Amino acid sequence: MDFSLNEFQAMLSDSVAKFVSNEYDFETRQASAAAPRGFNDAIWQNFCDLGWTALPFSEAEGGLDGGPIETMLLMQHFGRGLVVEPYLANIVLAGGVLRRLASDTQKSRWLAPIIAGELQAALAFAEPQSRYDIGDIGTTATRDADGWLINGSKAVVLNGGNAELLIIPAVLDGVSLFAVAADTDGVTRRRYSTVDGATAAEITLRNVRVDSGALLGTAGDGLATLEAVLDEAILAVCAEGVGIMQALTEKTVEYSKNRVQFGVPIGSFQALQHRMVDMFTATEQSYSLLLWATMASAAAADDAKRAVSAIKYQIGTAGKRVGQEAVQLHGGMGMSWEFDVGHYFKRLTVIGQLFGNADWHLDRLAQ
Repeated sequence: MDFSLNEFQAMLSDSVAKFVSNEYDFETRQASAAAPRGFNDAIWQNFCDLGWTALPFSEAEGGLDGGPIETMLLMQHFGRGLVVEPYLANIVLAGGVLRRLASDTQKSRWLAPIIAGELQAALAFAEPQSRYDIGDIGTTATRDADGWLINGSKAVVLNGGNAELLIIPAVLDGVSLFAVAADTDGVTRRRYSTVDGATAAEITLRNVRVDSGALLGTAGDGLATLEAVLDEAILAVCAEGVGIMQALTEKTVEYSKNRVQFGVPIGSFQALQHRMVDMFTATEQSYSLLLWATMASAAAADDAKRAVSAIKYQIGTAGKRVGQEAVQLHGGMGMSWEFDVGHYFKRLTVIGQLFGNADWHLDRLAQ
């Protein structure tokens, strides 16, 4: 199996790595998270100018014809930098639905502005009662004159408080997907910050009237698309998780070389060396599984779904261990607000719960 990068992939990886290293230090990240919208608009526009928001879309859509491998490379470096700008919500989730289902007219109306950074979007796939079952949808759409009336509630909508476009799954002849302007009458949102420095929202829809142009694809055929998009999102956050695990392992090893106790660096203690070796091993195992899952998805292999659940289980379990060890080996400063290790651990914890936790994906593997 060939793991080498082609010229475009190598250039992309180098570009993102340089950005994170030179322009996105921890202080910049904290300032972005504290901004009114929870991210820095200038940095987001920089992502657009660099072509990163166009990465997974076809040339006909104004994109760069990237795929799971390119997204993996990008998100792995984003994990190292603890990037809070809403790439997952806009490009992977909302963009993933529009790429698959939107007509050319709808793509011109919504997808092109998302790629250009002119429109913020969100996919409201979760509901209060659904937990990780994306098919458990209580939101309904009923036909009304030349359009539909949508009623329901959505939970933990990533970027939902900033989004100008909401993609809403609702029950209509099965699962259907609608593009709804966030300022439509009947849409109410409660925005909040999440523990990992991002933002989300609870959204309620009461008699929200949309026209016939709001339906994405064919009525009743949305569940398969939703599943495919969320599998892509799982790969994206797992790549981010691997980047975080790599950063935590490197930072912990470096700290152990400089922290002196009893007159010697703590890295000279054999018991701590064993713990750091375990961190490194867990990180490398996770990276190997990520490569398998990404390449299986890129090739549309028969075991792609199984590979996606395998890497999500691995990140949910090994990521937790690596994060805990990093915090413990740094001591009290590991959880201080001013130090990045605790923030890496919080993001890893959230990734472990997104799109199904380790136990849920273990059950999916067993099935």
